[in-house]
Amino acid sequence: MRSKDTRKAGSWGYHLTIDAGGCDHHALRSKSTIAAFTKELVSRIEMVAYGKPRIVMFGNRKTKGYTLIQLIETSNIAAHFVEETDDIYLDIFSCKKFVLNDAIAVFKKYFKPRTMIKRFVVRQAKSKKMTRKL
Repeated sequence: MRSKDTRKAGSWGYHLTIDAGGCDHHALRSKSTIAAFTKELVSRIEMVAYGKPRIVMFGNRKTKGYTLIQLIETSNIAAHFVEETDDIYLDIFSCKKFVLNDAIAVFKKYFKPRTMIKRFVVRQAKSKKMTRKL
């Protein structure tokens, strides 16, 4: 996991978060769409899936929706799809670098959000966090 050619000096990992509103009503309610999104995302950002994605429906009225967990060899991809509001909260964390715009493009392709707040953090326990809003 700790390859000098894939990590910024002094960093442990890279964390992209997307808070998306007004997403495709049908897509975020479709387990098969979420599975297809996950498969394409893993491939596009050049990660290696560790097992199959776990896509589980749970919650109550305000929080009901699918939750996705996809382990990757370099960490994980997690998301929650909120049915009541058509919002999606996505996290991609990896100690291997990935192209942010590729991840964002795949997300937009599947879920067509009207609004997006994107944040990127270079993670390191022994230094100040380096966060930037995209």
